[in-house]
Amino acid sequence: MYIKRNLEDKLRKYLPSREILAVVGPRQSGKTTLLRQLFSGLPKAVFLDFEDRELVRLFTEDIKAFAELYAKQNKYIFIDEFQYAKEGGKQLKFLYDHYPVKVCISGSSASELSIQGIRYLVGRVFVFNLYPLSFEEFLSFKNGPLYSLLVKQPSLSPVIIEKILPYWQEFCVYGGYPRVVLATDPQEKEEVLRNIFNIYLLKEIREIFNLPDEGFSKLLHALAFQAGNLVNYQELSLLTGLPYKEVIRNFSVLEKTFIMQRSRPFSRNKRVEVVKTPKLFFVDNGFRNSIIKNFQPLRERPDKGLLIENFVASELLKEGEELHFWRSKSKAEVDFVVEKKGKILPLEVKSDLLQPKPGKSLFSFLSIYNPEKALVLSSTFWMKKGKIIYRPAFMVKKLLGRR
Repeated sequence: MYIKRNLEDKLRKYLPSREILAVVGPRQSGKTTLLRQLFSGLPKAVFLDFEDRELVRLFTEDIKAFAELYAKQNKYIFIDEFQYAKEGGKQLKFLYDHYPVKVCISGSSASELSIQGIRYLVGRVFVFNLYPLSFEEFLSFKNGPLYSLLVKQPSLSPVIIEKILPYWQEFCVYGGYPRVVLATDPQEKEEVLRNIFNIYLLKEIREIFNLPDEGFSKLLHALAFQAGNLVNYQELSLLTGLPYKEVIRNFSVLEKTFIMQRSRPFSRNKRVEVVKTPKLFFVDNGFRNSIIKNFQPLRERPDKGLLIENFVASELLKEGEELHFWRSKSKAEVDFVVEKKGKILPLEVKSDLLQPKPGKSLFSFLSIYNPEKALVLSSTFWMKKGKIIYRPAFMVKKLLGRR
């Protein structure tokens, strides 16, 4: 079953253009399904899978023969799992420069395209990230009428909020990997997530990045419990037994494979604000919960606040926002700061909120930076007081679009 992705319409817009289209993202995020959806019905199109090692060998060692077989007779070439083509950018440049064929590729790691390939493809490629489903994509699939109310109505009644809440709570626990969303019961969802975790370790880490499982697995477990906190690389080195430089390398791998993202400090005053130490978040809550083997309902979780904060981080990433937080050296902190077109939007996340009390840290930020408005996101609270807007966390994408 196909779950419509927001990226599909954007990719279709660029199908007639000359540029190579590259869709990158984590394993099992739906890249192959999306490419096949684009491929379906196109005239003179061929779909190739680079998990076929003989096909990869032909592409990398004899690009002229590859072109004779696949580029000469077709208008479109779709290549799945492109990350297996080492130095593949050089071959893509050859196809682009010598054949009027449209090439669309997918890859589960940004590293091959960005490092080995991009120097050959400047001006020739559009790169798009496909993450697991956003909450709006998830709700659109699960309950179309509720989705329409969420995106179209300027305000939501308490009754509608209560109807949306169970879907959001499920999403905060199991995440947005398409195969997980399609699973029919919690046991199947958990099994799918375990498989994604194991396949990720075996295929991406061993085959592409050549990292040993043991130390990397220990690091993942440590990070799953420390999500949302300031990163201490030295402490992680001691905890996992990995050398300090190896911890740094592993962080880089986690980001390149879309498993985790660091949030950098927002600062305009280095003397009184934290400027170096990042925080970390997982791209998908379900993946994180699979690592710690905890799928309790959101309302029963001692880490409920962390899961909601990680949800917000994930939604910001899916909207193409860079993650930033603000922290003073006196330890006042705002969870997220979004900066766009010269405007600053602070976001504070609260697990439960019954009255408009955002905390001293947000007021401190407001007094220093004087933004036009601020958002306080929680489970259900809805209110506006001065420049502070209180809304349910599941509305974060809509609120970003309206700012």
